[in-house]
Amino acid sequence: MTLPSKVRIFEVGARDGLQNEKQMVPADIKVELIERLVDAGVTAIETGSFVSPKWVPQMADTADVMAKLSRREGVTYAVLTPNMKGYEGAIASKADEIEIFSAAAEMFNQRNINCSIAESLERFAPVTEAAKAAGIPYRASVSCALGSPFEEEVTPEAVADVAKKLYDMGSYEVSIADTIGVGTPLRTKKVIEAVAKVIPLEAIGVHFHDTYGQALANYLAALEMGISKLDSSVAGLGGCPYAPGATGNVATEDVVYMLDGMGIDSGIDLKKLVKSAWFISDYLGRPPVSSVARALKSKID
Repeated sequence: MTLPSKVRIFEVGARDGLQNEKQMVPADIKVELIERLVDAGVTAIETGSFVSPKWVPQMADTADVMAKLSRREGVTYAVLTPNMKGYEGAIASKADEIEIFSAAAEMFNQRNINCSIAESLERFAPVTEAAKAAGIPYRASVSCALGSPFEEEVTPEAVADVAKKLYDMGSYEVSIADTIGVGTPLRTKKVIEAVAKVIPLEAIGVHFHDTYGQALANYLAALEMGISKLDSSVAGLGGCPYAPGATGNVATEDVVYMLDGMGIDSGIDLKKLVKSAWFISDYLGRPPVSSVARALKSKID
């Protein structure tokens, strides 16, 4: 077992976190959240997505958010782009990188983006070709990598197959996503083992939801396998509008607390991070789901 000495956390709260909120969050609040997170030390952040406002109204103001941000050198501001129209929005907003996605579960893919896995990969081909030509890096994610909300079997080999196809399309990183939070440590290791047989270990990232309280255990399992690219969401915000029962992503502050305790450098200031968690939670009118944010509240006021 060789634990990494340093990890890169990709913060998804401003997009994957807020997209599921019923109350609209204004662009200025999103901008302040992003800038607070960057000030806390976050160096890679998902700022929004260029998707149809009909399907994801919370992300309709992504261009406005991108325009209002004070860009900091050394920070990657990424956006989700499901198609060429989304890619054009990303380019117009001067995004540093784009994200594409597919799933390892056919039924989920149909519910999520209305096409098969094979069709979704074909749909992304012009996006990735355009990004390559423009020199825009892109990362990818494989949804439902540890289970589907529709009781369909998802094998490690199926995850590896999709991951390899996304990697072969030029993605510098492929994030293995437990979209509904059903994974457990042993299954996490089996899936990572299968994926690591077909793409380089350093290109694998992980993204866990905490629906069953297993996310931190799964991150530890991934760290033990040498994974150093972790996705997480401030205050545990998030879910998936197309995955019934999926609760939030694991809270970034819980992950950073664990990493700090293990002597693994994330580059993130935990107190500033917790303040960011309370900032957005106070706006939403509820406490963070994060145990660490609640435990440290009296120590940061």
